[in-house]
Amino acid sequence: MNGSSPAPQALARGSGQRLLIAVGDQDAAELLATTLELAGYRIGAAGSGAQVARRLVEHRFDLVVIDAELPGLDDLGQGGRLKPAYRPPVLLLAACGSLARLVPELGAGERDYVTKPVRLPEVLARVKVLLRDTGAAARPGGALHHADLVLDDDTCRARRGGRTLDLTPAEHRLLRHLLVNARMVLSKEQISRYVWGEFRGDNAIEQLVSRLRRKVDRHAPALIHTRRGFGYWLGEQ
Repeated sequence: MNGSSPAPQALARGSGQRLLIAVGDQDAAELLATTLELAGYRIGAAGSGAQVARRLVEHRFDLVVIDAELPGLDDLGQGGRLKPAYRPPVLLLAACGSLARLVPELGAGERDYVTKPVRLPEVLARVKVLLRDTGAAARPGGALHHADLVLDDDTCRARRGGRTLDLTPAEHRLLRHLLVNARMVLSKEQISRYVWGEFRGDNAIEQLVSRLRRKVDRHAPALIHTRRGFGYWLGEQ
């Protein structure tokens, strides 16, 4: 995990929400817990899948930060069923291909991921977005969609009509942010902080949007648009 000290207060902050940190490595877990506590969150901890299941039954958490390599992850389905209305969002610390390992008890809610080794500013930014993100058009199974464009968080795959889109992790995050905020104009700074956890200048956003647009809008009516001087949006014109 990158970063040897808690993130500064200028970064994304919480307002007392309860987070469950489920990371097996003690040093990494303590660093995450300290950082998130200083950022204004209340923290609980779990060191195994069975402990996660018990903590979620005992207390109501607003979000779960879970390591895809957590010992006993398969035990989550055996440690107690969650009430149907209780589906906390999940931030997964993993490679993109590990998203599907989350068991259904956790996977029904909103989810996002950061790739390891994680950066603390990116974790803070993802947590903030997950806690406020309520505008997504979702299909059962964790998929977001608009028109014939579908993004499936369970498998980290996207398709436009019958065509599969080969997306990089950054393109996946960008497309997800556009889908969640469909028909809303997002500034370069908003996109940059969501995709990378920090603002990147130069032409980083323009290049990323251009690559995604070539994949999404190839041989189909355009869904990704530029609002000059303001940013980018997704939807039909």
